Amino acid sequence: MPLFQKVVFQTTVVHLRDLPGDSLAEIAFAGRSNSGKSSAINTLANHIRLAFVSKTPGRTQHLNYFRVEPGKYFVDLPGYGFAKAPEEIRSQWEGLLAPYLRYREALTGLVLIMDSRHPLTELDLQMLGWFAPTGKPIHVLLSKADKLTRQQQILAMREVEQACRAIGGSFSWQLFSSLKKSGVAQAEAVLAGWLGLTVPEKTAPPLNPPSEKIARPKKRGAMGWSARNTGNLGKG
Repeated sequence: MPLFQKVVFQTTVVHLRDLPGDSLAEIAFAGRSNSGKSSAINTLANHIRLAFVSKTPGRTQHLNYFRVEPGKYFVDLPGYGFAKAPEEIRSQWEGLLAPYLRYREALTGLVLIMDSRHPLTELDLQMLGWFAPTGKPIHVLLSKADKLTRQQQILAMREVEQACRAIGGSFSWQLFSSLKKSGVAQAEAVLAGWLGLTVPEKTAPPLNPPSEKIARPKKRGAMGWSARNTGNLGKG
C-alpha cells in the first residue's frame, strides 16, 4: 500500500490569513507549468485526479492543501513560467507564494519537479537559488524519466547535481516517472522523513544521499519577490 494512500484534499488558500492554523509540517511542491507536478502528487497519493492536471500555464494561482494526516500537509503551489497569465494574476501569485515560501514556519521542505528532458531552466535555477538560503531541504524530482534513455538519465542527474552543489544548501535528487510509477519508493522515503512519518522497511532509500550543506552566498530576491504580506505564516 502506498505510504500516502490516504492523502485527501483539504482546502484552497487564496490569502495568507487563510493558511491552516493546525499545521505542524508541510511539504510544498513547485515546478514549471506542465513539468509533471500535479501528476507527481497524484502518483504519490495513488489517486488519478487528486491534484488537477492543467494544460494551461498559470491555471492554478492558489495554494492547494492536501492532508496527509492531522496537522501534516502536501501543498501544491502555482506553476511558474506563466507568460500568458494576466499581470494582475501574476502580481497576486507573487504576493502569496513568495512570503509563504520564505516565512511559513510549518514548511519543512520543497519538492521541485523538473521535466527530466528539459531540467534546470532559468526559472528552475531562480527557484533553487531563491529558496536555498532558507536552510530548508530541497528534493528535486526529475519527472518523465521514462522518456529518456539510461544514458540520458545519467546525464540529467549529473547536471542537476552540479547545479545544486554550485548553489549550495541541502539538496537531494532522483529520477521519477508518473507513467511507469518508478521512483515512488525513493520519494516516499524522503518526504516521510520530512513529515516525521514511519517508513516501511521495504521502502527504498533515495537514489542519492542528500548533498552536504555547502556554504551559501547570502542573496535574496533572486526571483524579484519582496517580503510583504507575511502575516499568519507561523504554525498557528
